[in-house]
Amino acid sequence: MTNDHALLAWYVAQARGASVVWKVGDLVVRPSYGRDVCFVITRVDLEAGTVELKGLDVRLVADAPFSDLMLITEDDFTDYRRAQAKIEQDTIRLVQLRRQADRDKNNYRSERSRHPYDFFERPGRVLHLDGDGTYLEKCIQTYRRLGVRAVGKNLDESTIAERIPDLLEQYAPDILVITGHDSVMRKQRGESEVMHVGNYRNSEHFVRAVRAARKYERSLDELVIFAGACQSHYEALLDAGANFASSPDRIMIHALDPVFVAEKVAFTPIGETIDIYAVVQSTITGTEGLGGLESRGKYRMGLPRSRY
Repeated sequence: MTNDHALLAWYVAQARGASVVWKVGDLVVRPSYGRDVCFVITRVDLEAGTVELKGLDVRLVADAPFSDLMLITEDDFTDYRRAQAKIEQDTIRLVQLRRQADRDKNNYRSERSRHPYDFFERPGRVLHLDGDGTYLEKCIQTYRRLGVRAVGKNLDESTIAERIPDLLEQYAPDILVITGHDSVMRKQRGESEVMHVGNYRNSEHFVRAVRAARKYERSLDELVIFAGACQSHYEALLDAGANFASSPDRIMIHALDPVFVAEKVAFTPIGETIDIYAVVQSTITGTEGLGGLESRGKYRMGLPRSRY
């Protein structure tokens, strides 16, 4: 993302003891992690010499010391946004092409031609609960582009479980997305520690939310649930009752990955089992970041179309 000259300047500044006054809203990368993810500073702790970071396009919140921060230039940020936009556009185009291929495979056109009636479509409805309002707005825009009926609510991850019953009663979704931010705590990286749900920033909240949803609707086919964010406890989320979850390899997932999972569920015919591999391939992150269980689709065709 950043060029060699910018990196050299950063190292020189560090060697000379130069200090940077970090502030909320600064856009930074982390040299110790290869400068591959762009973050925005959301909190500064001057006493501890650390900041809280939020990924611009990945669902990660992390703490970092001042010494491991590097401002990105305006040109670098422009290049970064252009590259991210291309990734998102390419993924949306692939989803649209896949959907058209699925329609052709299922002979929807020929089925319609045999009847004098005009069919109508009813894809699954989505309730998307997100711990980040910025991500949520971007997700809702993408749902609309993909023709998915979706309602979004911005809720702190710690409060989702308590709100689930009322929201499910109010919106009666076919698909529930529970997401936001997450991460494995920095000091908890051994295998035994990684398997403990308490060593994650928000996985325990997501697990509680999934369990609350399953108390309301126990069938994995009646209510299809995606849960998790970056580095979330994949196994615990599936055990709690999620159909799909992140993150098998504890990697970061893209902000729009939950949308692409929900879209595939929404447009898979009700009489078919969702192709798990096709779901994951519809995402930006892929199999290292997302996975799940066999589930039925939520797409229905109807006839006749009302003339009113």
